[in-house]
Amino acid sequence: MLHHIELYVSDLDKSSEFWGWLLSELGYSLYQQWESGFSWKYHETYLVFVQAQTRFLDIPYHRCRVGLNHLAFHAPTREYVDSLTAKLKEKNIPILYRGQHPYAGGPQHYAVYFEDPDRIKVEVAAPDTA
Repeated sequence: MLHHIELYVSDLDKSSEFWGWLLSELGYSLYQQWESGFSWKYHETYLVFVQAQTRFLDIPYHRCRVGLNHLAFHAPTREYVDSLTAKLKEKNIPILYRGQHPYAGGPQHYAVYFEDPDRIKVEVAAPDTA
């Protein structure tokens, strides 16, 4: 079982607004907060977000470099994915792979893909119906 994931972010305030809203929607609870970071928890797993030091902000994140490609979360149903997609659009958060949405992951994979403020890809997927 995964214990936690820690992500460094370029703008803690923007990340707090984005991730706070999303993780709350997904059933996570605010777990910890301190001057340079925060974390959200779901059962025994939590996500930590920490402000990157200025000296490390010169090269922005890109998911095609070595390291994290994306974070994927479970959705209970396809209707949940659709509801979340509508909320993302209301918040002007662009949907990735719009021409293939909601089947960008394949014909049996119903999901929405989008990016956080640092362009970390996020996926929320319903159970497969294969």
